[in-house]
Amino acid sequence: MLLVHAHPDDESIGQGATMAKYVAEGRGVTLVTCTGGEMGEILVPELEHLAADQDDTLGEHRRGELADAMAALGVTDHRYLGGFGTYRDSGMKWHEDGHAVAADDLRPNAFWSADLTEAATHLVEVIREVRPQVLVTYDEFGGYGHPDHIQAHRVATYGAALAAVPSYRRDLGEAWDIAKIYWGAMSETRMRAGLRSLRDAGDTTTFEGMDPDGKLPPFVTSDENLAAAVDAQGFHEQKMQALAAHKTQITTDGPFFALSNNVGSTAWGIEYYRIAKGTRGELGEDGLETDLFAGV
Repeated sequence: MLLVHAHPDDESIGQGATMAKYVAEGRGVTLVTCTGGEMGEILVPELEHLAADQDDTLGEHRRGELADAMAALGVTDHRYLGGFGTYRDSGMKWHEDGHAVAADDLRPNAFWSADLTEAATHLVEVIREVRPQVLVTYDEFGGYGHPDHIQAHRVATYGAALAAVPSYRRDLGEAWDIAKIYWGAMSETRMRAGLRSLRDAGDTTTFEGMDPDGKLPPFVTSDENLAAAVDAQGFHEQKMQALAAHKTQITTDGPFFALSNNVGSTAWGIEYYRIAKGTRGELGEDGLETDLFAGV
């Protein structure tokens, strides 16, 4: 399985439990991270000097956090697209409609400004080397509009297409067609149930402003669009450890841990997917695949 993510921590939030489960089963798991996360918000006061407007060394620090997170999940093959430092976190700002958009000022090597063919070709090299059966990335909106998430989706999609063309860049290895491509997703039913449990427990600050009976943000997916649900509750603790490793970005008293504490391992131990390419294999009782490798 090959996962393409924008920044360190995105992988642990979205598919940490799935990654740990497949590693434990002996599956090959490769993570490609597209940027160093240089523009991330720093939640540790004593590390604020790492910020882009000060020492500008957050990317290198988050490189270590990612290594610790991957150790918690058991993933030994994790790389940066084109090599560390090739593409920089583009940053973002919030649109008045509540989703992310590109920041006003971009550095020359910002991932959002990357040449699509060049960036996709870096991924072609990885695809032809590891020859994955399954690719996981974001949907076309990047979950919530972050420009780097959208660009990662584009790079993953185009890279997968180019990798399958026998005559494209023969020097990068033999062509490889990835059998199944998935977009990570969040179940609307599960999210509403989790929010309801938090509110019933008196927690009004976690995921503040999100009403369990109201409109939900764009990263939440209608259940009718879901194709697979990987039950990796047995690896919930590893996912929590991976999240905790991203100390500058995620706090142990933040929303991920709060939801987990109130709802249990189902909150983050069952991870959902939309299928973008390939044929679904055997379905579970709820009409969803339980294994991303089913049928390949």
